[in-house]
Amino acid sequence: MNLAENFEETKDELIKISNHLYNNPELGDEEFESMKLLVAYLRSHHFEVETGIVDRPTAFRAEFSGDKPGPTVAFLAEYDALPGIGHGCGHNLIATMAVGAGVVLSKHIQEIGGKVVVLGTPAEETSGAKVPMAEQGTFDDIDVAMMVHPADVSSESGPMLAMDALQFDFTGKASHAAASPEEGINALDAVIQLFNGINALREHVPSDVRIHGIITEGGQAANIVPEKAVAQFYIRANERNVVDEVVKKVRNIAEGAALMTGASVAISNYELSYDNMVNNKALSDIFTKNLKSYSPHPVYPPVPATGSADMGNVSQVVPAIHPYVGLNEPGLVFHTKEFADKTITKDGETAIADAVLALAQTGYDIITDHDLLSTIKNEFENR
Repeated sequence: MNLAENFEETKDELIKISNHLYNNPELGDEEFESMKLLVAYLRSHHFEVETGIVDRPTAFRAEFSGDKPGPTVAFLAEYDALPGIGHGCGHNLIATMAVGAGVVLSKHIQEIGGKVVVLGTPAEETSGAKVPMAEQGTFDDIDVAMMVHPADVSSESGPMLAMDALQFDFTGKASHAAASPEEGINALDAVIQLFNGINALREHVPSDVRIHGIITEGGQAANIVPEKAVAQFYIRANERNVVDEVVKKVRNIAEGAALMTGASVAISNYELSYDNMVNNKALSDIFTKNLKSYSPHPVYPPVPATGSADMGNVSQVVPAIHPYVGLNEPGLVFHTKEFADKTITKDGETAIADAVLALAQTGYDIITDHDLLSTIKNEFENR
């Protein structure tokens, strides 16, 4: 039996999984029912599953091993939704594609050897679990890691930006803004000076740097000098070392804003930091070849880096790819209700088939072609 026949046997069940996730969206680190659904499916196909890994209650590791030794291939599932939108980033499809590819490939493991792993990775939209997984050795016994993200059109795996998420808590002193303003220290003024300083910095950073922020707290009433004000920023760039340098400058600006206004500032990371994606071209090329063989849609070159993802952290420790499979609607925008709704159409079902088969075929090729795996690993070591 070939991979396509294996997929046909489980196709209806996979579509049900995707639709259930769409209809029952859960936010990051709250994906308890989503995890139960995915784990139950994998266990029904004889995967051994451990939940709650890396101290994240909704994370899991599922394994299917053959009797013969061989490489270990991992497929990564995301299943967190967005507040107010649901699966506007298509994580219902990502999860379905990962578990589907794992099950389809598992049907051949006894014959070809090796091991297939499916990792459940919560909270990609906020503090992604792939970060502690990369830090705590989850990938130490894994040879390659792959996931597929839905998009408007299919494209090859490409770059993603490194990112830090910084929060600035300024503390001043409250007073009556009209009767005794001299008694107050305005924390909101400090936040405004932070924004002014960052805007001045923009002229003196590399062109790939992106800095964008909001004021989450700026006072309670106009006649009270704000005692507390809070701002949050994302700082991104193509490379981690550039982000680190820009962050140093932004922290100095915050300290200066506090000094200028008499406030104090506490600086923290309100989400985990994401590293830039190091795309493995040898792995990407074989996946792209396989996707083209199964998909009716064209596969475009990699798109320029605009966003960030915790898959970047994975790519620092193991050969990895993060390609996109198209929903056959050019111009469809991420993080919208329209994108979420598109995932449960016939085009969404086609995307599941395309990704599951391309992932499973790539895993099969890696396990059975030692030269291919050597090329992938040599590229990773010499990146």
